[in-house]
Amino acid sequence: MSKVTMQDIADALETSRVTVWKTFNHRPGVSDEMKEKIIAKAHELGYDKLPSEPHFTEVPKAKTVSLVVSRPDSSIFWTNIIHRMAQELSLSNINLMYTYVPTSCTSEYELPDVLKDDTVQGIIVLNVYDKHLLTLINELEIPKVFLDTVPEIELKTLTGDLLLIEGKYTEQQIVDHLFEKGCKRISFIGDINYAQTNTDRYLGFLESLKKHNFPLIEDLCFTDSIGIGHYGDCIFNFLDSLDPDVDAIVCVSDYVAHYVEMYLEENPHHFHNDILLTGFDCSKEYTNVINRVTTVNVKNNLLGKRLAMQIEFRMNYPDAPPETSYIRYEIIYSDMLLPSGRMN
Repeated sequence: MSKVTMQDIADALETSRVTVWKTFNHRPGVSDEMKEKIIAKAHELGYDKLPSEPHFTEVPKAKTVSLVVSRPDSSIFWTNIIHRMAQELSLSNINLMYTYVPTSCTSEYELPDVLKDDTVQGIIVLNVYDKHLLTLINELEIPKVFLDTVPEIELKTLTGDLLLIEGKYTEQQIVDHLFEKGCKRISFIGDINYAQTNTDRYLGFLESLKKHNFPLIEDLCFTDSIGIGHYGDCIFNFLDSLDPDVDAIVCVSDYVAHYVEMYLEENPHHFHNDILLTGFDCSKEYTNVINRVTTVNVKNNLLGKRLAMQIEFRMNYPDAPPETSYIRYEIIYSDMLLPSGRMN
């Protein structure tokens, strides 16, 4: 009896030899149903070149991750993170899809259907700081990674991974440096209820005060909620009433610091002392504070890569325990004194 050939298998199934060859050589272009028929017929006819337990590798289907984001274009800081994230995910055949959500919502709000109908296989949450929104997202049974959260949500209740820019220890170091430079009346400005990272930075500020035996003077601190679009007015109003003997102002971000510097420019005689000013994030878009204030060099491109790596891990290992990771960045010190309204 002559040996069974690929042509024999093809003739028996009324298909082409090329289709049989593609099946045996793991090439695309053959339906799953036809592959099963070809393998079955090969066994039936006694084709001797077929492995006893053949393994046919399929080209994996592209996955889709949804970037759940509010105001993604509000800052270059966020867009740099998003662009790097998309680049990294594409290397793993993962598409990044935008899903926009509002900055705040009522209890009647419902998430977009695309997050609930199996369209996406993972979620990255970025620049979302509304408790109700975050709670709804947290309830989704999809692998997810949060970059930051709000202090009202307990970390133990999160059902996804959380990445945080380390702030408590870093801010304590910054304020320690101010005390070492001789500062005695230090102000703090930042909405501490807006984000967990803001809360952590304020806690670092308090730790430094305690370490140097300085009491907290609440009148020197502005930690209330600030509505989006009202930062300039709120910060200027606070600075109008701030003790003129302050000699350093700690800002929760470079965004806040750039408003303080604007105030110093416009009010050259309000403060009695030259001011040491600090920020956070090393944001290049606020040109009036670049290289002029102490800040923290948050590398947002690498942060985007880290988020991409984390969601890939979470999708591959959905049953692994949720993780909370703190990423610590280098402090860039500047001892430039800012005379009110004059920068030399």
